[in-house]
Amino acid sequence: MQFAPRLAVQTLHALRRLARTGAAWPSQCAICRAWPARPVCEACVQRFGQPRPRCRTCALALPAASTGAAQCGSCLRHPPPLDACFAAVDYAYPWSGCIAAFKFRDEVGWAHALADLMRHSPWTEPTLEVADLVLPMPLSSGRLRERGYNQALELSRCLAPHKLDAHLLLRVRDTPPQRDLSRAERQRNVRGAFVLDPLRASVARGKRVVLVDDVMTSGASLFAAALAVREGGAASVSALVLARTPAD
Repeated sequence: MQFAPRLAVQTLHALRRLARTGAAWPSQCAICRAWPARPVCEACVQRFGQPRPRCRTCALALPAASTGAAQCGSCLRHPPPLDACFAAVDYAYPWSGCIAAFKFRDEVGWAHALADLMRHSPWTEPTLEVADLVLPMPLSSGRLRERGYNQALELSRCLAPHKLDAHLLLRVRDTPPQRDLSRAERQRNVRGAFVLDPLRASVARGKRVVLVDDVMTSGASLFAAALAVREGGAASVSALVLARTPAD
């Protein structure tokens, strides 16, 4: 009997290691609680993950009345430094809870399920197909130490491991959290925060580059990173994001 507690602890550690690898085992769907299922069952992906019309350059969902429009008014007035930007879903129920588990509760195994959700979008595979380089959005050094992993990197590893360059795009300046800032303040906050590795910047020259991130809110960070890549001589810069925050 004295071995039971030790066995329980070993089993717990084994399950945690399994979760971090993204390996699958029978479980409930995190949304509808169907069992056994993948982290998100196919029925819930079909119900909550259907594509919708979005702005071609910032991925903001477009109203139904704007059928056929390619860009939102903001991007028409102020074109961002992205040739294209695609989001799989809105940052809303039920995906906001899944993403929170992925980012803040050390549940790295979510990367596979969420990357599959991105692949469910009709734009992901064609964008990756033509890409030369896939660059994850880098975290600040403080955030990386706190979290222990970069969620954008984990998604990139699942989406395009053979095109991934995890260290070309650098975040050289830590910035205050963006959530309580206005759009203009967010843009100022991240200005100059991203650069290409000076020793390898030529790698991006003439290449078709795709940036990957988990959540796009105002787009300030993604646009700042895209500008750094474009200034490095990239032929084109596109972005794939898991979720886009809806307009206020």
